[in-house]
Amino acid sequence: MPRGLSRREALAAGSAAVLVGAAAPAPDSLDRLARTKGVRFGSALGGRGLADPAYRRLIAAECGALVAENEHKLYSLMPQAEGAWRFGPADAIAAFAREHDMVLRGHTLLWNKDEFTPAWVKGHDFGGRDAAARWLTGYVRTVAGRYPQVQSWDVVNETIDPATGAERNTTLARAVGPELVELAFHAAREAAPNARLVYNDYMGWGPFFAKHRAGVLRLLERLKAKDVPVHALGVQGHIGGGVDEPEVASFPAADQREWRAFLDEARGMGLDLLITELDANDKALPADIPRRDAEVAALTRDYLDLMLSYPETKQVLVWGLADTYSWLQGAAPRADGLPKRPTPYDAELRAKPMREAIAAAFRAAPERTPWA
Repeated sequence: MPRGLSRREALAAGSAAVLVGAAAPAPDSLDRLARTKGVRFGSALGGRGLADPAYRRLIAAECGALVAENEHKLYSLMPQAEGAWRFGPADAIAAFAREHDMVLRGHTLLWNKDEFTPAWVKGHDFGGRDAAARWLTGYVRTVAGRYPQVQSWDVVNETIDPATGAERNTTLARAVGPELVELAFHAAREAAPNARLVYNDYMGWGPFFAKHRAGVLRLLERLKAKDVPVHALGVQGHIGGGVDEPEVASFPAADQREWRAFLDEARGMGLDLLITELDANDKALPADIPRRDAEVAALTRDYLDLMLSYPETKQVLVWGLADTYSWLQGAAPRADGLPKRPTPYDAELRAKPMREAIAAAFRAAPERTPWA
């Protein structure tokens, strides 16, 4: 693999010039570059970023797709009690996307992890499995039906336990039963008949993720065998290592082969691919900013070159366009206490080498048929 130190050195050498630039984005936006190859580029956006005028301008200038960071999740929409809806923040994200003619993604109708399930749900007496299933389908229909502009929904997020490869045994799984995932997808199809329906997860390359990848494929195979309306696999793309995963500073050839085998299985089921939450955790990288940024850019380029070699890859969304608004700032901090630099723009909204790595990957990518 490694594209080699020469590219990293070149990126590092160029980083000083990039960082001197003004906050205004480059003339060729990342979305315009992506669209020349049939791809859409975008970012997650949350309420804090939406309240920042300069960040809003950067999002509008670079992005053609948008996804709410947390505002479509159960703990945001119904945090306190059954029926106590809180649609305002999600509505604001949807309005921003409409205002700027952006494709809107929905994330997520069912985040099947108990740590992100509101306390009231955990203590709720649904009155049996049939009643719990009715509640789930009603919830999904209400949310998906409220946002008809959503082009693709992450219907179910992270339902596979990476340690075992099995489906998580959660509050809702116990309440609804083994058809939980199927019910969510069918309800989403009823409420959003024109949206692409996505299973989204954070499995990565390397031996650590082998059980996770296998579990995701088993789930997808089951759904397809039962004619469940799932259209795409959402690959989160938290490269460099997440919170509980080992640090990964490179993409070696052996891991690339395993990762391609995984993607080939998914595309063989007729599924499209999306990169839904791209960022690069630099927790283990050097403190020196030019060197660190060059390492992040090189890993990003390697990853995107592989992912974009598949014509099924239709969208690339970063999980935050600037470092200030990255979830990684508060997760698994660096040992030296320095701020992380996991996104294409720094805290001053200046472009970093990661931005050029994304642009270069789009320029090099083969053309494909875009989603309408």
